[in-house]
Amino acid sequence: MSEQSDAELLAAHCAGDPNAFAEIVRRHRDRLWAVALRTTGNPEEASDALQDALISAYRRADSFRGDSAVTTWLHRIVVNASLDRLRRRSVRTWVPLPDESAGESPAALVDQAPLADPRAAAESSETVREVRAALETLPPDQRAAIVLVDLEGWSVEDAARVLECPVGTVKSRCFRGRAKLAERLAHLRNPDGAEPVVPPGHGKVTTDGEGGAA
Repeated sequence: MSEQSDAELLAAHCAGDPNAFAEIVRRHRDRLWAVALRTTGNPEEASDALQDALISAYRRADSFRGDSAVTTWLHRIVVNASLDRLRRRSVRTWVPLPDESAGESPAALVDQAPLADPRAAAESSETVREVRAALETLPPDQRAAIVLVDLEGWSVEDAARVLECPVGTVKSRCFRGRAKLAERLAHLRNPDGAEPVVPPGHGKVTTDGEGGAA
């Protein structure tokens, strides 16, 4: 069974194989858990969100049409379950992001100083707590984009498929989220003033309000 692809396993699950879905979970549970934990910022909430997501995926497996990877489909369900829990527990009102068509440049909202790299910071065990606390201050949609692109290393295009929104929206959310994290995590910048590290393949934040990722 381990030689089967994720898509083949999912098809086998739909056909009645009692072990196929468990193999998919075994392969991807760690990454799905990491996404749920980073998105919710709370182990108990993450556990519940992951459980809700896996139950949903188990029951809705026949809705998978193969237009994306099984992992993309699973991440979408986990992110949605995590965001649902965030919104239910939220004790404050988040300011909604403007439509991309509104023409408002994110660059107008923040200083153009170099931004801290959340993933690089998170790799240090000494800063995990600070980064997690900073992530918890972000609106859910911005947090999900940052988690996928900067912490999990997804391309902007793949993150857009998971979040079911335009690529430009993911770039905008990442830009705004990075700006807020940079303000809270300014002390993690390189003290000698060297250029900060940026996630591979994503480039610098530019003055057009996008994170440089294609």
